[in-house]
Amino acid sequence: MKKTVLAFSRVNQEMAERLAQDFNVIIPDPKKGDINAQFNEALPEVHGLIGSGRKLGREQLATAERLEVVSSISVGYDNYDVEYLTERGIALTNTPDVLTESTADLGFSLIMSSARRVAELDAYTKAGNWKRSIEPPHFGTDVYGKTLGIVGMGNIGAAIARRGRLGFNMPILYSGNSRKSALEQELGAQFRSLDQLLAEADFVCLVVPLSDKTHHLIGKRELGLMKKSAILVNIARGPIVEEPALIEALHNGTIRGAGLDVYEKEPLSESPLFKLSNAVTLPHIGSATTETRQAMADLAYQNLRSALLGERPQNLVNPQVWKG
Repeated sequence: MKKTVLAFSRVNQEMAERLAQDFNVIIPDPKKGDINAQFNEALPEVHGLIGSGRKLGREQLATAERLEVVSSISVGYDNYDVEYLTERGIALTNTPDVLTESTADLGFSLIMSSARRVAELDAYTKAGNWKRSIEPPHFGTDVYGKTLGIVGMGNIGAAIARRGRLGFNMPILYSGNSRKSALEQELGAQFRSLDQLLAEADFVCLVVPLSDKTHHLIGKRELGLMKKSAILVNIARGPIVEEPALIEALHNGTIRGAGLDVYEKEPLSESPLFKLSNAVTLPHIGSATTETRQAMADLAYQNLRSALLGERPQNLVNPQVWKG
């Protein structure tokens, strides 16, 4: 008898067909009414969940009595109550590594576009304001040779550091829970406390996972430690930055600018950030390339299939639940 899989976000036709080869597949359809109602109605019969962007924990999964695995199409898993899933013996899988390079590309593009005021001057040009040579009020700042600070030197942080050091001759500073001796040797990266890094770096790039420890890691005090000429880039999670403090710092000139792909509330249709010319604001597109999203979907499919067929998944967030 086939097990049942429920998609809790949109999946493409190819994935739906692949899943249907081995499982009964339920994909909520907005044309058939409320998505949340369809999701909740299907839960009691479901053995596997696959998708991204939905908070799943004790309250949301109370009726999912047959659930064996949640396969997230993401590297981050702060949307899931890992402790609860582990308590229930439910495997949680994610899709690390396959999005490292595309997310690093996005992070460095925010460094470049913030420094050279790309979005601002694109709008300026399209509005018909370019009537003479650009003057100092519209000048940007150099990236080459400036100091790059990475907060959270994991795979993505290391990939950004390589782009900065090898491509732009940038001295690399980093902070985190542990020293990275291999990267220190490879890139000449230097370890700093967070406060030291904030004070020294020209560009501060946040690449840490969201946790109780990193929630509002960057607030008014931390922004005040940064150079007035510095730029903050956040491609991690929105709540790592205290947003009102950042808005105030950008408005008052405490820092030069910010490049943001993530926010405290998402999706975000209105924000004071959108009115600030020194903030580049993107709609959480870190991994949003055709190739990377396909690779993430493929890995999530493999994780789900393995778990439901009794094989250890490649990427277990909570390996202690696996008895096989």
